[in-house]
Amino acid sequence: MDSLTLEKLLSLMEERRASDIHLQVGSPPIFRIKGELLRQTDFPALNDEILKRMVASLLTDKEGKILEQTGNVDLGRGFPGIGRFRINVFQQRGTLALVGRRISQKIPDFETLNLPPAMSRLADFLDGLVLVTGPTGTGKSSTLAAIINRINHSRRCHILCIEDPIEFLYHNDQAVINQREVGIDVSSFQEALRSAVREDPDVILAGEIRDRETVEFALHGAETGHLVFGTLHSSNVVQTITRLLNFFPQSEQPQVRRAIAMHLRAVASQILLPSCREGVSMVPACEIMFVNSIIRRLIIEEQEEKIIKAVQAGRTEGMQDFEASLLELVNNNWITQEVALENAENPHSLEMKLKGIFLSEEGGIIT
Repeated sequence: MDSLTLEKLLSLMEERRASDIHLQVGSPPIFRIKGELLRQTDFPALNDEILKRMVASLLTDKEGKILEQTGNVDLGRGFPGIGRFRINVFQQRGTLALVGRRISQKIPDFETLNLPPAMSRLADFLDGLVLVTGPTGTGKSSTLAAIINRINHSRRCHILCIEDPIEFLYHNDQAVINQREVGIDVSSFQEALRSAVREDPDVILAGEIRDRETVEFALHGAETGHLVFGTLHSSNVVQTITRLLNFFPQSEQPQVRRAIAMHLRAVASQILLPSCREGVSMVPACEIMFVNSIIRRLIIEEQEEKIIKAVQAGRTEGMQDFEASLLELVNNNWITQEVALENAENPHSLEMKLKGIFLSEEGGIIT
């Protein structure tokens, strides 16, 4: 047990094809493999002394003070010969705990991530707000990395990334990329946002949309001709609109609606599902909305409940809802029917489509 190190466990993640590691006192190391948390019972339960030693070897003095003051600290860390990880250390039940996610050393592309072809269009906008949404651990950061790198290889521009922490490391190609890590390169997320427009960016990766201030920054940046990317913890494209509005009091929402309708360009919501293809552990199911004139009007007129119909009717524009994504994944042998039905919002509707039965009104015109 004394010889057990964090580096040894992180190295073992590659061998066991684990995406995440969980460490806590009183439990053996836990790996997330193909979406499932599995205790690694070939190791004994960790004690307080071992976990403190692992954390002490990981944190700088400044990070140690942040952990002591706030009870948690986020960091990105590279380990020679092992890889790069996004790590959160936090306190629970009076002891330390650690969660780490393995990050690919190579910046992923759309094909590697098995994303639908329409997702690549998110890199083609020249201005406006683009959101990639989904629950925690559904690949949002990887999708954004693919988008940023596509722009990097195709456009002469300045890309400014505000990250907490930095996950993927970009190298300038056609673009100039600056990555600012909160807590290291800038004191706070808010300060990074305030100074961003003075740093002559064309593209801004604003990270997580977490409060009213972030929404205002993203919309203002889009309004002033920048292309702004962000993430949001929302489950689908309709919930994304609702979440943005809910950051504001009711009295201000009509004005915010108009700003969203005018400046939002696209929303891509995704989840990760276990794949049935050999060599592929997880595959994304994606709901994709490009804001056209119909969707713009629905947002302004407070008719969010009709947006999903507009998405379904916009297939020729590259739009799709989650049901269409699940159907395609099954038909292309990426996932099983059982997995698709378990994750469908309307399993009965999907089951009929899997049998080749389609309702004629589903692609109807919205009036």
